[in-house]
Amino acid sequence: MNLWMLLIPTVMGSYLLGSIPTGYWIGKLLKGIDIREHGSKSTGATNVLRTLGKGPAIAVLLVDVFKGVAAVLLARWLFDPAVFAADFSLGSWQPWMMAIAGLLAVIGHSKSIWIGFTGGKSAATGLGVLFALNWQVGLIVSLVFLTTLGLSRIVSLGSILAAISAPLAMLALGQPLPFVLLGLLAGGYVLVTHRANIQRLAAGQEPKIGQKHQTSRAGE
Repeated sequence: MNLWMLLIPTVMGSYLLGSIPTGYWIGKLLKGIDIREHGSKSTGATNVLRTLGKGPAIAVLLVDVFKGVAAVLLARWLFDPAVFAADFSLGSWQPWMMAIAGLLAVIGHSKSIWIGFTGGKSAATGLGVLFALNWQVGLIVSLVFLTTLGLSRIVSLGSILAAISAPLAMLALGQPLPFVLLGLLAGGYVLVTHRANIQRLAAGQEPKIGQKHQTSRAGE
């Protein structure tokens, strides 16, 4: 089996997994609403929490994390020499393909083909990617997020600091170069999706958990 026969399903599968619009679908299923027309306009778990409540938000969070895990596991499976990549040279691509799959899942979450290339902020899916690449890194990033959230009660601040911590944790734990680069690129992408949040944080206007958005552009 040649590289392209493995690369195409890896790229397509990981992006499509990331693109699953969990928050959008659950809004339609439970309330018959387009979640993109409410709150922050995002399909992420934070906006689902504010719009639909805790139960739906937890469901969206778990599925969005799983999307990242599944994309990385797909790449690891396809490029496993014991499965499809019998040629050692193809098996050596495995860490790179896992990193690429993770990045595509992160992008897919915020640019979903199913809902006009809109979506969420990719933090939850990015966390799933990190857990699949290295569970210790995922745990460190989770602790950064939860600690920040506990102290500030601001979800976006937790996501931003978690994104910054991802490549640092990869480096600290001596992870392979593809995983470090994934941490940099995916973390940077999450920061880009949070650029409006960063502006509001600097202005002291970012809402905390339990507060309503003051503008249609706020939050996650």
